[in-house]
Order: sequence, then structure tokens, then C-alpha cells
Amino acid sequence: MNTPIIDYGATPPLPELRLQQGEHLANYRRVYATSEQAAGRNDDIDLETFFAQCDAAGIVRTVIKARDVETTFGGRVRNEDVSRICAEYPGRFIGFAGVDPNKGMVAVRELEHAVCDLGLRGLNLQCFENRLAIDDRRMYPLYAKCIELDIPVNIHTGVNFSLKSSPDFGRPDALDRVLCDFPELRVCASPPGWPWVMELLSVAWRHANLSIGLVAVRPRLLTTEHSGYGPLLQYGRTVLKDRIIWGSAWPMMPLERTVAEVRALSLPDDVRNGWLGGNARDFLRLDLDM
Repeated sequence: MNTPIIDYGATPPLPELRLQQGEHLANYRRVYATSEQAAGRNDDIDLETFFAQCDAAGIVRTVIKARDVETTFGGRVRNEDVSRICAEYPGRFIGFAGVDPNKGMVAVRELEHAVCDLGLRGLNLQCFENRLAIDDRRMYPLYAKCIELDIPVNIHTGVNFSLKSSPDFGRPDALDRVLCDFPELRVCASPPGWPWVMELLSVAWRHANLSIGLVAVRPRLLTTEHSGYGPLLQYGRTVLKDRIIWGSAWPMMPLERTVAEVRALSLPDDVRNGWLGGNARDFLRLDLDM
């Protein structure tokens, strides 16, 4: 039996969830142009159509993430807006907070407010947008606060396509150093580390509290020769089978097509169901009958 699906990361067509000052991401539109055309851009689809697409794909929950890149690029997706959207559409969304580590203790206090008062369920850190390495010491107070609040953190790993930032901010080896310093920290590394996929897999093998988000990547690339993603399939169906978490990154990827590509992978049914929902449920500690 197919498990209910959790989409670990999407941007539904709501203006509050769009980063208005997003010029630093312009190159993403070139890289993902064909896929976004297949998905339908935010401007072309309303929320009810998005929900209909989720239902058709079997998606029961979607993780939506705030972002704060004010000190570097002047933009923000507000925690208050993410919280309000989760409340307005109960049973549809799970909200992650976004804070700017460059703001020091202001960011730490904002994170505590977002979790304790606004009800958000995790922290989202797009390190390349904050122009900080994963193991930069400005991140450390936030990692400690995540442990104190018992929430997971989503950390961008792998290359980024912004021409205003460095790919080095996504190197997985920096994540290894963080997890050695914070062994209780629950992390999902997403996207899954390309072109350093093997490096990320080695970090995940070393640290049992690290999951890998199959996000913003066509699942069929896991079976495409020389794509660099092949090891994800091998390790993701064996030693890391309980720690692969799928997300669409909609509108960067069309929902039904992306789910279908996961279903087409050579995986045992229980492993496939874990990738599509069970692993996310456990990582997020959701009380869902799955």
C-alpha cells in the first residue's frame, strides 16, 4: 500500500511566500526553465489548483519555509506569514522558521519566538544566501537553540546557482564538523549535495541524526549514468534507507511527474514509502497515521 506523501519543500502560489528581493536567484530561472515550465510558474496557478495537484499526487502535507536574507540580499519571507498560512489551511502545511545568522542574538530570539509563539516546527538555513559556511561560528548559537527547542534544521547543501554567492557555502564536509560539535542536532541536508554527493553520504553514514533531502532534483537522475546522483540510490535503499526525504521544490519541479519518478525507482515498497513520506514523518515527529 502506498504511504501518504509529505512534500518536504515547496513554495505554494501565495505572494507572502515569494522572496520579493530575489535578484540574486535570477540564474535559477535559467537553470530550471524547462522544469518550471512543466510545473507551471506561481503566477499561472492559484492555490486551489495547487491543492488539486497535491491531491492528485497523493501529497497530504507540504513543508513551507520562511527565509531571512536581509543583511545580504535585502529580502525576507516572514515567520509570521508562514505561521498564519499554516493556521489558515489546517492539515495542509508544516512551517519552518527562517532567521538570518548574521543578526546574532536577534536571530536567536526570533527563532525562539517563531517556535514557541508562532508554532513553527523547524529552522530553515539557506547558507549560501546568508553568505556563511555551514560551520561558521555565527551559526552555532542557532544550532544550540534548535537542540534546546527540540526542533530540526534544514540546511542547504551542494552547489547553488546564484552568481552572487559561492558554491563553497554548501560543502558537506562543513556539516560533518557541525555534527561533531552538536551530536544532538537533527539535520536534513537538502538538496542532496551535488557535486559532492559521496561526501554528503559519508557524513550521513557517520552521523545517525543526519537525513538527506531529495529536493530540487529529478529523481530519474539517480538512474542516469554519469549524473553524479547514482550513489544516492545505492546507499538510500540500504544503510540510509530511513533517512532519504523527498521534496518537490515546486514550482521548480512538477508534483505528479516527480512523485512518479520516485515510484519508478528500483526500490522495495517499504523503502519507497519511507522516501515519500514515512521518513519525513519520523524526522518531523508528526503524529500521522502512515
